[in-house]
Amino acid sequence: MDELATAPSRRARDLGLVTGRFAPGPYGAITDVPGVRVGHVTLREPPLVHSGVTAIVPGDVHPGAPLPAGVFAGNGYGKLIGSTQLAELGALETPVLLTSTLSAFRAADALVGWMLERPACAEVTSLNPVVGECNDGALSDIRARPVREGHVRAALDGAAGGPVAQGCVGAGTGVAALGFKAGVGTASRLVEAGGQGACVGVLVQANFGGTLRVLGRTVSPADVGVPGPRDTPQAGSCMVVAATDAPLDARQLARVARRAVFALARTGAAYGHGSGDYAIAFGVRPGGPPPPDAGLDPLFEGVMDAVEEAVLDSLLAATTTTGPGGRTRYALPADRLLRLLGRG
Repeated sequence: MDELATAPSRRARDLGLVTGRFAPGPYGAITDVPGVRVGHVTLREPPLVHSGVTAIVPGDVHPGAPLPAGVFAGNGYGKLIGSTQLAELGALETPVLLTSTLSAFRAADALVGWMLERPACAEVTSLNPVVGECNDGALSDIRARPVREGHVRAALDGAAGGPVAQGCVGAGTGVAALGFKAGVGTASRLVEAGGQGACVGVLVQANFGGTLRVLGRTVSPADVGVPGPRDTPQAGSCMVVAATDAPLDARQLARVARRAVFALARTGAAYGHGSGDYAIAFGVRPGGPPPPDAGLDPLFEGVMDAVEEAVLDSLLAATTTTGPGGRTRYALPADRLLRLLGRG
C-alpha cells in the first residue's frame, strides 16, 4: 500500500494547454475554495490491485451544520450513495468519498463510523454519507473489495489543503477514460457570481468512454502512437465534485452540477449506457443571500472550463498501468500530444 499521495503532478497548463479565459486559484485545485481539503489513499499490489479512496472534506461539515449542495445525474448508471437525500434536502452532511464501485458500500459504513466519533455528532442518530464510485475492474480485482475501513479513515484524517496529487492516486488509481489511462484531476477558476468575486474548484474521477478532444481537436491513442484498449469492459462513469465560496443556495448549486456534467462533452465523453456520469456541487458559505441567477453566467463558464482542464490533467498525470490478465491502459504522452497539436 502506498502512503498518502501529496505531490503535485505535471499539468495541462504547464504545457501551454489553457482552457477558458478565467485565471486559476493559487493551487489550481478544489482546495483553492476556502476550507476544502483532499486526502488520498492509494492501493497497489501489481498486477491484481490498483485501487484506492479519495476524500473531499469541506471544513467541519456535519448534520448540525450542513452545507448547501446540489446533485445531477447525466446518466444514472452508478452507485452514488446518499444522492436521494442530497437531492431532496439540498444539504451535504458529510465529506464526499470517491472509490471503486464494489468498495463504495464499505466506504460509506466507514464514513458513518468516522462521523459518529466527531464531537459535533455526539447526539446524532441519523446522517447521510455521500460516496461516489467508478468501476476500476479492468485494472484491479474489483471483487476483492480492497478498500477497507482503515484506508477510508486514513484518507479522511490525512485530508489537507494546498496542492492536490493527480493521476493514478486514490480513487483514480485504477480508472481509464477516453482510450487512455486516467485518474484524479482537479482545477479551479476565479470568477464572479452576482458581481462578487468567487472561486470555483472541481475534482474529477475520470473513467468514461468516448474519443478524447483537446482544445477542440480529436485525439485517439493511434494519433499519439500508443495502443488503445483491446477489451471493452463494463466499467464506466465519471464523478465530478465541485465546490465554491459563492453564497449559492441548493437550487443554484444543482445548476452548477449540471454544467459540470455538460462539460464532459467538451472532452469527448460518449455518455454511454453503462456510464454513470454524476456531479455534486456544494457551497462553503451557507446562509447568505444568494446572488441573482442572471449573475451566475461567469461561474457556470468557470466550472465548465475547470472540468475540462481537470479531465485533461487526470490523463496527463496518469501512468501506464497493467492489471489482471495483462489488461493495459496506456498513458497519454505529453510530448506526442503537443506535436500533434502543433505546439511541440
